[in-house]
Amino acid sequence: MTDETSTMVDVSTLYIVPTPIGNLGDITQRALEILQQVDIIAAEDTRHTGRLLSHFGITTRTFALHDHNEQQKADMLIEKLASGQSIALVSDAGTPLISDPGYHLVTRCRQAGVKVVPLPGPCAVITALSASGLPSDRFSFEGFLPPKSKGRRDKFTEIAADPRTLIFYESPHRIMDTLDDMLSVLGEARQVVLARELTKTYETIHGAPLGELIEWLKEDSNRIRGEMVLLIAGHRAEKEDLPLEATKAVSLLAKELPLKKAAAIAAELYSVKKNALYKWGLENISE
Repeated sequence: MTDETSTMVDVSTLYIVPTPIGNLGDITQRALEILQQVDIIAAEDTRHTGRLLSHFGITTRTFALHDHNEQQKADMLIEKLASGQSIALVSDAGTPLISDPGYHLVTRCRQAGVKVVPLPGPCAVITALSASGLPSDRFSFEGFLPPKSKGRRDKFTEIAADPRTLIFYESPHRIMDTLDDMLSVLGEARQVVLARELTKTYETIHGAPLGELIEWLKEDSNRIRGEMVLLIAGHRAEKEDLPLEATKAVSLLAKELPLKKAAAIAAELYSVKKNALYKWGLENISE
């Protein structure tokens, strides 16, 4: 591993620069150096980014790039990159493109052969997941939920059987309606974690079965304020109960036959799934 502690900006390069989601101390030294050295900073909101830059004494020129103008301005920015300028792309908070502008610009840059350099840094999705207590080996970030109840219920129906941890962004004014829609589809026992105001003074990460989480939020209106990440535990299939007679048969047959054959015979005799009996045998019958 090389130890590179200083940053020199390359010409004709687009840098993807994450910015803090709350605590300004979370910005990296490399991000500050890039923002200081590039020719232009393409920002989701120049006023918002301006306050961040001012805090760190950075005077680089900013350019507004948001959902409403990104497709129209992408070619112009690529021309600047092609002419030798370097550009940093930032969103209001966190990593650009993660439910924020930047997709069209990055796609056009890659199509045009422009060098794109991503920086690691703050991201509310990963921050919330890391502290949620939910499985993190497989997860799916689903962005913002639909604004209307039917759309949300349709979405919850679509993901009800997904075994992965599912992650959404939600706003304070919709959170209770969203949880009510979730309750109607997923039931009160599904484990849900609400992470709000991450890295800020009133950071809260609270997990509970959905029915209990709703009641907890109703107890204090302050609990539904701020920017939110919702994490839903993946679907877990109930463990199949195997008939005692079937498992006894597997045990007896396995003394004379290979386990796979023994499981197949017992499954046919007792009308259960062969794979379930075979798995039981692997876990319970010593060789």
